[in-house]
Amino acid sequence: MSGLPRRADGEPPSPVAVPHMREPAAGAGSRRDTAVLWFVNAVDGLGSQASGLVFPLLLLDLGNGPGTAGVFASAAAVAGVLLGPLVAVPADRGHRRAVMTASAVVAALAMAALAVACLGHPPLWALLGLALTERLCATAYEAAARGSLSRLAAADDMPRAVAGLQAGDQAALVAGPALGGVLFGVSRFLPFAVDAVTYAVAALGARALRGRLDGPAVSARPAAGARRPSGGTGDAPRRVFTGELRAGLVVVVRSPALRLVLLWSSVASGVLALLFYTAVFVLGDGSGGAVTGGVLAASGAAGLAGSLVAARVVRRLGARRSLVAATWLLLVPCAALSVAGGPWLWALSFSALCAVLPVVTVVLGAAAVLAAPPELQSRAGAVLAAGATMAAALAPACAAALVHWGGGRAAALACGAVLAVLAVHTQRCGAAVLRPPAPGDGRAAGAPAGGSAPGGRP
Repeated sequence: MSGLPRRADGEPPSPVAVPHMREPAAGAGSRRDTAVLWFVNAVDGLGSQASGLVFPLLLLDLGNGPGTAGVFASAAAVAGVLLGPLVAVPADRGHRRAVMTASAVVAALAMAALAVACLGHPPLWALLGLALTERLCATAYEAAARGSLSRLAAADDMPRAVAGLQAGDQAALVAGPALGGVLFGVSRFLPFAVDAVTYAVAALGARALRGRLDGPAVSARPAAGARRPSGGTGDAPRRVFTGELRAGLVVVVRSPALRLVLLWSSVASGVLALLFYTAVFVLGDGSGGAVTGGVLAASGAAGLAGSLVAARVVRRLGARRSLVAATWLLLVPCAALSVAGGPWLWALSFSALCAVLPVVTVVLGAAAVLAAPPELQSRAGAVLAAGATMAAALAPACAAALVHWGGGRAAALACGAVLAVLAVHTQRCGAAVLRPPAPGDGRAAGAPAGGSAPGGRP
């Protein structure tokens, strides 16, 4: 349960666009808490990937058609996009640990009930209801957890912390589907039972973090970017809540760094999803499911390898140079995919793209955490996640249309063209957004440039 999260010349500084560089509270910023967060993220991701793969297989095994699984997946994604900002408000207002713990516990109970139901012949509505409960709880956990990294990791250690989360995600992506398939082959209930255990681990991990996840409750004060309510007192709570929801969008729109992260995360999510479905459509017809699965597994392993070295690359080259270099390097595998004629070249090219992308994730993930004020971390993250989710949702239809029109070559060329435009834009604005900190500034490399930060809460 995690994820990716510029100052234009002449643009006046805005308080919401400047990162709050805080002195860590006692216990915050410790390597121990960061390690706990990494472990919980990896274990929970493993369970989610395992059960996520086999749930459509369970529906098919019980006699339901592919359309049922497809409609459910789309409905769950849309519901998650709508729920994320709603959960982010109480998380940012002093209830982050409580939301993380409660959502993980409810998700564990839902998965345990689903595992027990698989021992018999449950009705379809029961399966979908339990699975939807788990998905919504996962969304709530992710929305609340987005603000935890800024409080647990020191600013100068942010690239390493983001890289650790990325490595856990990639490891779960590689091992989770294989684990789910093996467990489902033994018994239908096992993948969901394992996922229930991993959610329990997530709940215990949230309680085990020693760092201060929650600042003082500030619900009486409107959030940054929110208008003060006017008029009758009956509408005041609703208007305050609406303003707090809008504050996440406001902080992203006003922050050059967060605008770049939103653009990059949306493009990267859309490109990866489009190439994923292109591989399925192109290789599935002629090479079979085993070869297609091997190609995708190789790309996941390459992404894991890239995650393990990304922080070192960023530390050696600096945030701006790493981002610009990685952006241009992504064009090479896209060009290779446009001439790929078989699964081996597809595996090599797609793996190269997935190996380079973690460098971008580390740079912009760290910049996003530093750019969003602590009291708006979850709401800003919900906006970034919504952009990435919507871009990925459009990818299957776009991949099908491009493959039908010009095969895999058309899809690869389209992705290459989009990334080329993004590379030009990144090179032009990267120096302003990721300006190196001045001596004694206190900012980590990769933090957005700007005026002095206002005092923030610990």
